[in-house]
Amino acid sequence: MEITAGMVKELRQQSGAGILECKNALTETKGDIEEAIVALRKKGMAKAEKKGDRNAGDGAIGTYIHAGNKIGVLLKLHCETDFVANTDEFQELNKDISMHIAAARPRFVSRDEVTEEVLTQEREIFAHQAKESGKPDNIIEKMVTGKMEKFYEENCLLEQPFIKDTQKTIEELIKEKIAKLGENITIGQFSRMEITR
Repeated sequence: MEITAGMVKELRQQSGAGILECKNALTETKGDIEEAIVALRKKGMAKAEKKGDRNAGDGAIGTYIHAGNKIGVLLKLHCETDFVANTDEFQELNKDISMHIAAARPRFVSRDEVTEEVLTQEREIFAHQAKESGKPDNIIEKMVTGKMEKFYEENCLLEQPFIKDTQKTIEELIKEKIAKLGENITIGQFSRMEITR
């Protein structure tokens, strides 16, 4: 199948990838734009994985104040250079993640930050709930494991589905930007504040 300039343009608009990358992806997928997007995302993730060990010593502080001024977020997002930190792409990512934090209320950046005390408490609660259901011990253990995975997904920022596109997690969103901007990007820390009655 002939890959037209229009097809390449459409794929570029949807994926943000370069002309040559788009053309190769379309050739590889015989002109199927949806499959080409998936192929580009996979390649981008692979590139992002390679950049994950590089030092992200620069970055920017992002802020988000929700309508009504009752919820606010401060986010420290790292990258490798001030050049990338000042790009519109990076600033948009910072704002998107800050907005996500305001809406999704994560407690931790990643599961590595969850304290042993919190884990023990959650496991005890889940085990108690499972025992109350009258299930046998081997099933209880599986139920607790499943509930702990759900706990991580709900409370760890990197594992939460992105509010603007629930098909990807925050970690996947960051990896897409790493692939696009060519630098490692990490979340330093965040603070979510809310005025409640």
